[in-house]
Amino acid sequence: MAEALRQAAYAEERGDVPIGAVIVHSGELLATGYNRREIDQDPTAHAELLAIRQAADQLGSWRLLDTTLYVTLEPCVMCMGAIILARIPRLVFGCRDPRVGAVGSIYQLHQDERFNHRVEVSEGVLGERCSEDLSRFFRQLREAKKALKKS
Repeated sequence: MAEALRQAAYAEERGDVPIGAVIVHSGELLATGYNRREIDQDPTAHAELLAIRQAADQLGSWRLLDTTLYVTLEPCVMCMGAIILARIPRLVFGCRDPRVGAVGSIYQLHQDERFNHRVEVSEGVLGERCSEDLSRFFRQLREAKKALKKS
């Protein structure tokens, strides 16, 4: 999760929402990603999807068996769908996303028995730090917008 937090910092340094993801395969770092929605003006450029694409390329397979995805924020529906379709067996995330989280906050896609793949989930790993980083980012963004309105 520490590396996922570093990836999130890269996103923030570039003006994007600080969300980072890494994929580990058989104990080795395989792929990284950070949120690039604002940078690329691409609604699909979530940290998880970028890491999944990189991991599939590295393994030469869309089936990401024997991997663990670490991400700083609970995945949304799009990302959780990709996690399921990529056959990622384990997901570890830092903090919940009460607006769009698909792993317990709004939906529980990882537990939906209609899918042919289940994902083992661990949450709260460095969760306080993940939450604090996101809260700080959005607080600073609101303050900047407020200051811009005044001028």
